[in-house]
Amino acid sequence: MCVSLGLLASCAPRSAESGSENYSDFVNPLIGTDFTGNTYPGAQVPFGMVQLSPDNGLPGWDRISGYFYPDSTIAGFSHTHLSGTGAGDLYDISFMPVTLPCKEAEAPLGIYSRFSHAEESASAGYYRVKLDDYNIDVELTATERCGIQRYTFPEADAAVILNLRKAMNWDFTNDSYIEKVDSVTVQGYRFSDGWARDQHVYFRTRFSRPFTSMELDSAAVVKDGKRVGTSVVAKFHFKTRPDEQIVVSTALSGVSMEGAARNLTAEVPTDDFDRYLDAARRNWNEQLAKIEIKCADRDEKVKFYTALYHSMLAPTIYSDVDGAYYGPDKQIHQADGWTNYSTFSLWDTYRAAHPLYTYIVPGRVNDMVKSFLAFYEQNGRLPVWNFYGSETDMMIGYHAVAVIVDAYLKGIGDFDAKKALEACVATANLDAYRGIGLYKKYGYVPFNVTDGYNADNWSLSKTLEYAFDDYCIARLAEKLGEKQLADEFDRRSQNYRNVYNPQTTFMQPRDDKGNFVKGFSPDDYTPHICESNGWQYFWSVQQDIEGLIALTGGKERFAQKLDSMFTYHPSADDELPIFSTGMIGQYAHGNEPSHHVIYLFNAVDQPWKTQKYAAQVMHELYKNEPAGLCGNEDCGQMSAWYVFSAMGFYPVNPVSGQYEIGTPLYPEMKLHLSNGKTFTVLAPAVSKENCYIRSVKLNGRPYDKSYITHEQIMDGSVFEFEMTSVPYE
Repeated sequence: MCVSLGLLASCAPRSAESGSENYSDFVNPLIGTDFTGNTYPGAQVPFGMVQLSPDNGLPGWDRISGYFYPDSTIAGFSHTHLSGTGAGDLYDISFMPVTLPCKEAEAPLGIYSRFSHAEESASAGYYRVKLDDYNIDVELTATERCGIQRYTFPEADAAVILNLRKAMNWDFTNDSYIEKVDSVTVQGYRFSDGWARDQHVYFRTRFSRPFTSMELDSAAVVKDGKRVGTSVVAKFHFKTRPDEQIVVSTALSGVSMEGAARNLTAEVPTDDFDRYLDAARRNWNEQLAKIEIKCADRDEKVKFYTALYHSMLAPTIYSDVDGAYYGPDKQIHQADGWTNYSTFSLWDTYRAAHPLYTYIVPGRVNDMVKSFLAFYEQNGRLPVWNFYGSETDMMIGYHAVAVIVDAYLKGIGDFDAKKALEACVATANLDAYRGIGLYKKYGYVPFNVTDGYNADNWSLSKTLEYAFDDYCIARLAEKLGEKQLADEFDRRSQNYRNVYNPQTTFMQPRDDKGNFVKGFSPDDYTPHICESNGWQYFWSVQQDIEGLIALTGGKERFAQKLDSMFTYHPSADDELPIFSTGMIGQYAHGNEPSHHVIYLFNAVDQPWKTQKYAAQVMHELYKNEPAGLCGNEDCGQMSAWYVFSAMGFYPVNPVSGQYEIGTPLYPEMKLHLSNGKTFTVLAPAVSKENCYIRSVKLNGRPYDKSYITHEQIMDGSVFEFEMTSVPYE
């Protein structure tokens, strides 16, 4: 859909000195640790297996990531965390340095220390805090598969506690083990159940000097009246001198203790904390420098580079240095020449995070697709939300197909495209999985049929999500010359029409007789709609916006409905669910189904409204403060929305190769591409007030479309925007 954005204007390009800044200096990992962001502040390298971060020690929604900024206690530093998922799992291999006697509260807190934010700092690849009750400074950094801690002790009888017993939120310790290897080395494992089913984490830990003694406390783990394993806590004793530093290096593996040992030898062969910290910082700076912005406001730079940082915390590496990994079939497999990845929050991240990866880390995209195909071979279907060798079956759709198709259509990687199509089609035809058979039979998922596979409902949302995935499969089949298959899935992609009720002008749940649900209100949050209401899910037809416009009655009616989305506010006494945050009218930026809706004004020839609302969200709902995210980070999607939008465009349809223009946030932005070219966006007069686009030039020539293309980006094009403070209609 072509929309004029104005006439030719003259803009002189500004030069940028690439590599002149340390971009990691602009990362604030504390953003999102308050309110509903559910991020963690600890140390990690891009896409690393290890997320070494402090845990406050108490369970609860606010502490899903282990850490909640308003808290004042720390009860350990564990090596695995989830970034803003709303799912309480992991917290594996937790260490806590203390002086004796240590402070211990009743369960669930246990051994802990108080701390203050005045004695805490976090940056890309680094975290530091002072444990006030013990006068111990703790510093954290990481490699891909190892966490490195440095403790600075006072003169004391001291100890380092390794707690494999403690579990928080959804997590439960099934079995654990610790053994001494030599005077400075221990190894073991922790097996658990939670969101990740039958999770296996093996470790090897090396202290920088011998511990004087090792004390083990073991207890039986009982489930349903039967012993299933052992929980163990180890205490390593030291007599420390004033300001003595002890470095504790721990490698993880999903395969074996021997695998963890190999990872430790390969990645952390010495006890030089500063060496690994410097490497982590250089790693982050190299990755962050792929997008270069010019901006005089430091807070704006911090917001951008923290968002880019957050977008690269997941998916996570899930294979050892030798390529071995633990599969969903509970067997050990080998990644030969590629890296296996896990932690795919696909219902969220297919929208913007994965399209972003195609530009900043295309090599990893290739390996992520290979990870999907391996998962398919080992589990019989593509992943929905998998991590640690487990399918959680969380959320809906099977959006691995969108990631696969986007990569293939962009020419990324050397994965087997025919195998990929096979995997997509097989997953789309799993009749006995979450209503897919019903969807194929009726053309929608009926809300009243509980066949054992649709018991979790979300019937309306499933229909819309499946239709989008069908469209993706059609595009892959078309590209591979499979016309019959493409036609079949193109027809399926139109199933969204079957849940449109012209009487209410909303998508509406239907029963198996074709009747729309009675008493429907688009304001209501019901079991038929996934984490949203009828307003928010109406627009989930990214594959066919023109068809949705026609279904609604044309551009004028569609524009009116869009206006209402942003101006029809919930009542003051409405009790909104926890995922409806960042509200502008019915638009909920705190949850993913709304994320593309701002950009739909382009399709009805009203781009100034897209510009207005995109600027409003970027300025008001992203802040350089702990409460700076208006919703769950969701493994990078919340931040990837910001990264794309701040560059001035967004993937409404993530596999279309088109990006709808919003409004640029910076006078100059350069995206350094893997092909050696640089894509540039110039907007010299942009400001908070000058958020409207008067005209656009592409490579010095007038440009009148509402979108830019993948090819234009990869060609290293230069887009120049003339900005103004008034809507340009």
